[in-house]
Amino acid sequence: MSQGSPGDCVPLEPTSAASAPPNPFVHELHLSRLQRIKRMPAQFPDPIPPVSSSTFCLLGTLLAPIRVLLAFIVLFLLWPFAWLQVAGLSEEQLQEPLTGWRKTVCHNGVLGLSRLLFFLLGFLRIRVRGQRASCLQAPVLVAAPHSTFFDPIVLLPCDLPKVVSRAENLSVPVIGALLRFNQAILVSRHDPASRRRVVEEVRRRATSGGKWPQVLFFPEGTCSNKKALLKFKPGAFIAGVPVQPVLIRYPNSLDTTSWAWRGPGVLKVLWLTASQPCSIVDVEFLPVYHPSPEESRDPTLYANNVQRVMAQALGIPATECEFVGSLPVIVVGRLKVALEPKLWELGKILRKAGLSPGCVDTGAEPGRSRMINQDEFAGQLQLSDPQAVASAFSYFQKDASGLVDFRDVALALAALDGGTDLEELTRLAFELFAEEPAEGPGHLLCKDGFSTILHLLLGSPHPAAQTLHADLCQAGPQQGLSLCQFQDFFLRDPVHRKLFSTYLRPSQTPNASSPGSPTALANGTVHTPKHKGD
Repeated sequence: MSQGSPGDCVPLEPTSAASAPPNPFVHELHLSRLQRIKRMPAQFPDPIPPVSSSTFCLLGTLLAPIRVLLAFIVLFLLWPFAWLQVAGLSEEQLQEPLTGWRKTVCHNGVLGLSRLLFFLLGFLRIRVRGQRASCLQAPVLVAAPHSTFFDPIVLLPCDLPKVVSRAENLSVPVIGALLRFNQAILVSRHDPASRRRVVEEVRRRATSGGKWPQVLFFPEGTCSNKKALLKFKPGAFIAGVPVQPVLIRYPNSLDTTSWAWRGPGVLKVLWLTASQPCSIVDVEFLPVYHPSPEESRDPTLYANNVQRVMAQALGIPATECEFVGSLPVIVVGRLKVALEPKLWELGKILRKAGLSPGCVDTGAEPGRSRMINQDEFAGQLQLSDPQAVASAFSYFQKDASGLVDFRDVALALAALDGGTDLEELTRLAFELFAEEPAEGPGHLLCKDGFSTILHLLLGSPHPAAQTLHADLCQAGPQQGLSLCQFQDFFLRDPVHRKLFSTYLRPSQTPNASSPGSPTALANGTVHTPKHKGD
């Protein structure tokens, strides 16, 4: 296989190869909801041969520093081209696509230097399959799986389409200039109105009749490990126009590019990739997806269907897993549940410190908060190890003064106690967080208490839990849930009852298991140690 020049984007014909075995991605809870999908035959030939350990260490010592240094030099050379394209233009002028010499000279300069940048980092070939649609045929491009900060390399065979980025990135040196050059659509996570403006801008550009270049989205919204597709966010599909799916593959014998949750950091990924003699990127353009009238009206349905098409082409599962902030969650019934609730981690910390949750006298007062600091927390739980105290205390949500509500502690300990059955646990949760309404008898569980319970026990994000509470309260005249309604939803609904029993099934804490064997947690689940490569 010959090496190409920095500008090579080589189209290939499909060939067959041995299929790879399926690779599970998601938690035991929802594995049953996914069909085991075997990988489709590889679409690209010539995988990169493996590199020996000695060669890899030598390249990491000699080649990687040179590559990274040269790449940073090229990155800074991009700045004058990016600045020149927008120099002297007002914000109003930047709301329209650029034409003339600015587009020709600066666009080609940035395109060439960007290809050189990736070439210097070791991406010697970009292999392309399929044909990119025109702006009129598909105003929007959706690329997946999004697995690394190297994925912007897909912009090169797409002729530098417009992107959507965080507004905070404008303040980053060089990156901010490139975003202005790109006339990127900017969204602020701290301004709710910003999201509405982004939706309007995406719709305006997508329906401009080819006046604007294509807009490229990574609809997963964050990086994953390429084992499955995360749930697509609807932003790319709001305009209801045709989209072209774009698949990204890194068919290298050693995966050095993945930058995902609980994975290696930026510097390690950069260094390992620059240590490879040659890295290959495969970009495949799938046929344009034309939405049905129903999909045009429902962006979520549109996103889900495109996700399934791309997952089938990749030969991996399409999951309901998504990230809320830095928390991976899965939709189960009407709930959003953390894949790995921190409650499990709290249980491990307490057991390691020699504490049995059932032996702690919490003394929490129902319906009344009691704020405690870290020292009071350690005294109440009789913990002496400072590291264990800090780790356990960090599990709970703190107020502006750094204090936690002891009701949260009491509920978490009860959930970890193998002697507490689920009906008793839900009753305790209700009693701790229910409030007495201004009018009417009895106590009701309002949205704040409801969301706190779900977040503590299942890791559910607060906004999603509060939305669910509002939906449940619509069925009655009250602004809160009674104990009967609360228990009906969690213990008598078939889906949620199974969810609750899976996460919080009481059992006795087992003895230490032998290395490599499954370990039963205090909540009754069984954790099998991950093997290398999972």
